[in-house]
Amino acid sequence: MQQESSEGDPNWKRNLAFIWLSQFLSIMCFSFGLPFAPFFFQDLGVSDPQELSMWVALFSASTPLTIAIFSPIWGALSDRMGRRIMLLRAYLGAAVVLSLMGCVTAPIWLIALRLLQGVLTGTVTASQTLVSAHTPTRHSGMALGALNSAVFSGALVGAFAGGLTAEHFGYRMAFYLSGLIMLASAALVLFGVKEEGFKRAKEDSGGKLLTSMLAGFKPGLAQISLVLPILILMTAVMFVKQFDASFLPLLVQELNGGLSGAALKTGMLMAFCGMAGVLSGFILGWLADRVSPAKIGLWSAVAAGLLIIPQAFVWSLGPLFGLRFGMVFAAGGLEPILQIWLSKMVPERSRGLLFGWAGTARSIGWFLAPLAGGAVVGFFGIRTLYIVSGLLYLMLIPLILWTVRKLDGQTPSDDAPDEDMQTHTMVSEKT
Repeated sequence: MQQESSEGDPNWKRNLAFIWLSQFLSIMCFSFGLPFAPFFFQDLGVSDPQELSMWVALFSASTPLTIAIFSPIWGALSDRMGRRIMLLRAYLGAAVVLSLMGCVTAPIWLIALRLLQGVLTGTVTASQTLVSAHTPTRHSGMALGALNSAVFSGALVGAFAGGLTAEHFGYRMAFYLSGLIMLASAALVLFGVKEEGFKRAKEDSGGKLLTSMLAGFKPGLAQISLVLPILILMTAVMFVKQFDASFLPLLVQELNGGLSGAALKTGMLMAFCGMAGVLSGFILGWLADRVSPAKIGLWSAVAAGLLIIPQAFVWSLGPLFGLRFGMVFAAGGLEPILQIWLSKMVPERSRGLLFGWAGTARSIGWFLAPLAGGAVVGFFGIRTLYIVSGLLYLMLIPLILWTVRKLDGQTPSDDAPDEDMQTHTMVSEKT
């Protein structure tokens, strides 16, 4: 197995730079075509509003369903075979799936490819695992926060460029280009990222691999008590963040007065809000190395909830841009804070597996969110969705406080360095 120092890999800054750029391009590719799926379904012949909301919900829920199943498997393999090769697998799988989406002729094939996407990809979890394993613990907040900024900045550029492409060249071309650019992400990792000191485990049977997964996820009652509350909170946070996200293009289409031009305006909105995510990743990630992540999470949930409810009452795009920008900045602090929290509480040798389980936890929330959101849209309309979403953000507050109570008084894993005891105390202090 890999023996990693708490001081991290000496190449960690170089690796972070290359992974940041590769993840920027990766998310740019996903944002090139996927956000415009509600419009693509209409292009494929879906016109009934209730049927459209059903297809959008299924499209959004398909990938997290398979990610939830395969994320721990890929995580276990990353601890045994290397984190770099898992990131390459995710990028190459995404390149194939996105390219094929441009070839579909019926909605059902989009759903099938989204299921395959969850099996083969998972670029965010793979990149987080690689960065976390090779970054000194005292810099993990900054590194993971910076990586989160790559997600938002990639979404910023991808949504704007994808909106332009979809509007002028069609949705299929957006998918073809995204698959091609994804290969550049793989090349950056292949030629730019080094994984020093990793020793592949000896080949074992599938049974031993399953034992390794279970042993990594449950290395003792103390480890479970440290990890499980955060995983539950991750599920809830992802559910809340994704509750309205898939249906935002439909709100833009309503405000736009029709389908013509809606893709471009949706891309502009997502790009504008992506700037908020970039700022959030750096600022809140930096704060997480100095302030309790629980405190940041509480304020993020309050601000996001208060800023999303008014979106139910906007009647023009101007106010939606402003409210959405503030909401994305606040909500952008929730997920990376939990990743930082988790990385500071688990042993480095099993971090790949535990980040895999974290991917499953997030995917469960991601899977349920569009189904629940689709039901709200189908029965009560798009406006009601944003009122319910705001209330859900506010309901995260007691869950965060419960997590803090569960973690209070716990100690880090045995192989955590003494110098990080102060960091852990900061994480688990009462808010």
